Amino acid sequence: MHDTLARLIEHWKEDPRSTYNTWFLWEERLKNFRSIRRGIAEVVSDIQAGTFGNAYRGSSLETVVGSVAEQRQIFKGADHAFLWKPKLRIPDIYENSDNQQAFARLLHHCNCCDTAEAVIDGIRRIDALAIKGLGPAVANLLYFIHPTLVSPFNTAIVKGFNAVTGSNVKLGRWDHYLSMREGLMRLNSEHRSQLSNDLGAIAGLMFDVGMGRYAPPPRQDDTMATAAWEADLQRVREESAAAKRQRDLERESDATHTEIQGWLRDLGVALGFDVWIAANDRNREYGEGLLGDGCIPQLPDGATAGMDSVRLIDVVWMSGEAGNVAAAFEVEHSTSIYSGIVRMLDLALGTEMGERSNLFLVAPDNRRDEVEQQLCRPAFSCVASLNIRYLPYGELKEHRAAIARFGAGIKPLLEISQELHRRGHAM
Repeated sequence: MHDTLARLIEHWKEDPRSTYNTWFLWEERLKNFRSIRRGIAEVVSDIQAGTFGNAYRGSSLETVVGSVAEQRQIFKGADHAFLWKPKLRIPDIYENSDNQQAFARLLHHCNCCDTAEAVIDGIRRIDALAIKGLGPAVANLLYFIHPTLVSPFNTAIVKGFNAVTGSNVKLGRWDHYLSMREGLMRLNSEHRSQLSNDLGAIAGLMFDVGMGRYAPPPRQDDTMATAAWEADLQRVREESAAAKRQRDLERESDATHTEIQGWLRDLGVALGFDVWIAANDRNREYGEGLLGDGCIPQLPDGATAGMDSVRLIDVVWMSGEAGNVAAAFEVEHSTSIYSGIVRMLDLALGTEMGERSNLFLVAPDNRRDEVEQQLCRPAFSCVASLNIRYLPYGELKEHRAAIARFGAGIKPLLEISQELHRRGHAM
């Protein structure tokens, strides 16, 4: 099966509609790790403080699981396993405080350890408690803590794994999940040159097989079966050509995001600020050069505490003399607004240089309601004390030239941006 699986991986990576290209190589994927880890820490903190409550809706767990479910199709429906089902009384972590505390211990343990043995030990401890309804779906949270040690888990991934390996892994059982993980680790090792240390890649392949996008490679030396399978792969390749338009649309979206960053970069320079461009965007092509041209190469020492998150903020304006953040901008063209807000909070609450900064969510003119809806999440209860504002594309486009020519400081941006409201309170 080794050669046929290698060919399947090759076709999979070439297919623009595969999970590999639509999710695993998606630039926003890496940004989301930070925000999801922060959300998991919030869940642990709430449970330990006794403020988690006894319902899924409105809890910090709903917030973080919801953000996982937003990570493209592979995680669609990730929240189903955590929804409180009162008739079945599952998962039993809402009304049973001991089980709730055990769940927090698992998340905290995995967040603090760094070896496969320690992670597996934590899983076995929670499994031994036989908490009703709390099964391997939790692995979707653990994956964002340890992507090289824990595989994502859902029905399609299990179905694909069984089809590829001939296994009989069942849903809802931790021992079956751990056996699947071992199998995925072996397959990943055998095809390491084509895949990644990040188990999201091999899980994504199993997901696409499980969803029926690809037929599994024959496990025996069957000429007819192999020929039929290769024909199926060819069909998938031909179908991929039809996805080119969608891919072009996504590229247009990326180009728009980059263009807005370029507007903010040039405006910041015109107003006399030092400008920082997100570390993963600074080498994007823009105009006749790169987006990071003329920008500062590194953040000041005051950003060290929240460096991993702050360095991914789309655009930051720095006061040259004081070395503080005058303004920070997250451009949310079409992706989830959740991660952008988290990075803003990390800047404002987790670093020395962001304590008095002006924070802007820059988005299309029709996304204001979505921005305010995100701010109503429990995880953002502290944003009322921060100066986060909504800056529509249209206002920025119309006024940026005049501001660059006649403006001074941040005041003109405050005039063209809008106050946001959380639960009826002005921000």
